[in-house]
Amino acid sequence: MITLLDRQVRVRRVGVGGDLKRARELIQELDGKVNAFGLGGIDLYVAVRGHRYYFKQALALARSAKRTPVVCGAGLKNSLERLTVRQLAPTMDVGSKSVLMVSAVDRFGMAEELALSAKSVLFGDLIFALGLPIPVRSIATLERLAHTLLPVLVRVPFKWLYPVGTAQEKTTDTERFARFYHEADVIAGDWHFIRRYAPHDLSGKVLVTNTTTPADLEFMRQRGVRTLVTTTPRFNGRSLGTNLLEAAFVAMDGADGELPAERYLELVAQAGLKPTVLELATGAGDTVSDAKIMPS
Repeated sequence: MITLLDRQVRVRRVGVGGDLKRARELIQELDGKVNAFGLGGIDLYVAVRGHRYYFKQALALARSAKRTPVVCGAGLKNSLERLTVRQLAPTMDVGSKSVLMVSAVDRFGMAEELALSAKSVLFGDLIFALGLPIPVRSIATLERLAHTLLPVLVRVPFKWLYPVGTAQEKTTDTERFARFYHEADVIAGDWHFIRRYAPHDLSGKVLVTNTTTPADLEFMRQRGVRTLVTTTPRFNGRSLGTNLLEAAFVAMDGADGELPAERYLELVAQAGLKPTVLELATGAGDTVSDAKIMPS
C-alpha cells in the first residue's frame, strides 16, 4: 500500500520469471478485478519522435485483458524522464558532463533532453541491445536507426533484445564494453543493461536509472558509484517502476487506458514527485537529497 495524492493505492508486484504464458494467464485471471495493469520487464511499445512501435509479444499480452487497462510505463516515462533531466541539469552541471545512455529508444524523452543539455551523449542501443560495438553519438542518427530497425525488431522475441526473468540477475563479460563506461561521467538508462555490462570500476560515476533495490545499491557501492538518481520515489528501499506508477495514475483517474502526456505532468506536479538522489560514496551512507519520498 502506498500513499499517492493523499490516497491509498494498493500496488502488487507479481513476477513470472519471464514466462509469457504464465503472464497471459495471470492477466486473464485478474482482468476486471484490478483497476490497472502495469507490465514490467517488457515494453508495450517505444515511441520515437511521436511514432510508436509496438512489440508483438507485449501487444498480445495486453490484448489478454478485456476490461482492465494495460500500460507499461512508456507514456509516463516520456513525460517524467524529460522533467527529471530538466530538474537535474542545473544542479548537477549536466552541461559539463559526458553521458553514456545504455538504451535510448525506450527512453526517447530522456535521450532528447540529454542531447540538449549534456556536453556529449553516447547512445548505446546498438551496443547493449544488439551486441554491436558501434557507438551512436547524435540524436539524429539514433532516430534514423530507430525508424529503420524497429519495424523488424518489434517482431522478434523480446528476450533477444532485453534480459527477462532470471537473465536480469546475470552479469556478462564486464570488460567487453568497459571503455564506453569509462569515458562517461554519467551513465543513464535501463538498470538491467547498466548492471549486465558494468565494469568492476565505476568510481565517481553518476547513475540515472530506475527500479533499483537495496541489493542494487550495494552492487553500486562495491563498484565505486558516487551518486544514484532515480526518476521515481523509493518505497521500502526500492524505487517504484514507472510501469507501476503509471498504472497507479491510470487507476486513480478511472481511465480506460494510457493518459495524455499533459495529464501525467499534472499528476506528477500535484504529487510533488521529484528525482530521488542518493549519495553512495564511501562514508556517505544513503544520503538523500532533492527528493520527495512518499510515505508507504
